[in-house]
Amino acid sequence: MNVLLINGSPHKNGCTYTALSEVAGQLNQEGIETTFVHLGSGPIRDCNGCGGCAQTGHCVFHDGPVNECIDLAKQADGIIVGSPVYYAGPSGALCSLLNRMFYGKSELYAYKPAAAVVSCRRGGASAAFDRLNKYFTIANMPVVSSQYWNAVHGNTPDEVRQDLEGLQIMRTLGRNMAWLLKNMEAAKDTVSLPKREPPAKTNFIR
Repeated sequence: MNVLLINGSPHKNGCTYTALSEVAGQLNQEGIETTFVHLGSGPIRDCNGCGGCAQTGHCVFHDGPVNECIDLAKQADGIIVGSPVYYAGPSGALCSLLNRMFYGKSELYAYKPAAAVVSCRRGGASAAFDRLNKYFTIANMPVVSSQYWNAVHGNTPDEVRQDLEGLQIMRTLGRNMAWLLKNMEAAKDTVSLPKREPPAKTNFIR
């Protein structure tokens, strides 16, 4: 089994990576492989709603890491997305990537356990955390919980490592993700996926 971890921070080895690494360490201890993708500091264009991905399963724009992340997410058994907090929200680059990953393609990730992790100096973590979870709850993805909201606090990786409660939350998240993945693997031959109804679209302007 493999879990994809997307680091939405421009800093490859910064606070967000420190949090994600704590999660990955627990997954690895449980025998689950992890794959990291770092978005970097380059620009990531937003989704323009063209709908071209509906035909191919990939974004029509091949710049940046979007299509790589789509392929890795399709192969992964679980997904964890991490972001620094900017003005009580996730990284804009990360949101642009997720917009293009999920628009018209959320079916690719259905029933894969997912979780969000955020890193902040002081405040805004819960709002950013909530924003990221929206991608999972619209895509039939089980959201993995921890013992508190998945946030670490600190202005540097060293400060994050002093956030003992935050790091414990990350370790608990890793163990909970591993537990759910193992249960799903054990049940895959005996428990069917939920029955899906045809989508009912309600438009409020007629």
